[in-house]
Amino acid sequence: MRSTLARGRGRQYEPTRAAEEFRGVIDQLGAWGQRWAAAQFDADNLDMMMLMWNVRRRVDVRRLPPQRVVVRFEFRSLPVRQRSFRACWLALERRGVDLCLKDPGFDVDLVVRAEAATMARVWMGAVSFADGLRLGGLAVEGPRDLVRAFPTWLLLSHYADVPRPDGRAIAARPMEGRARAG
Repeated sequence: MRSTLARGRGRQYEPTRAAEEFRGVIDQLGAWGQRWAAAQFDADNLDMMMLMWNVRRRVDVRRLPPQRVVVRFEFRSLPVRQRSFRACWLALERRGVDLCLKDPGFDVDLVVRAEAATMARVWMGAVSFADGLRLGGLAVEGPRDLVRAFPTWLLLSHYADVPRPDGRAIAARPMEGRARAG
């Protein structure tokens, strides 16, 4: 079902009763995909817009500071067909999160520089946020307090805790880890 948003433009989508009844099947398919398709991760098949839309949906707004925080994501090592998607912004507020494909015109509080594949692997639970930072695939820059808090605001994919064929799984918890203050 869809309805008009209370604020701003666009629509809000909610599952119908039929979709709710089907949720168990969808969850099982998602777990299967995480276990087997994620194990065969191919960076050339990344869809960064879909990835960031999902990241936007999994922000723990209860952990956000009272003021709006704007995060600019800068991606590198993108698949050829994704080269136009080099940057996006998340406007984070306790009342909601917006994904912007163009500069929203607000001051940027944090900058996340990431290899596209590393961001996807972190999101899917194949690599921890801390390991992404340590290995250089991720960097977070900005005021120290925001840099430290940032990973705790982001939750992983709903399926990040699904065990993989190699037996590894990362629990679907905030993407905790250390980052650099700028």
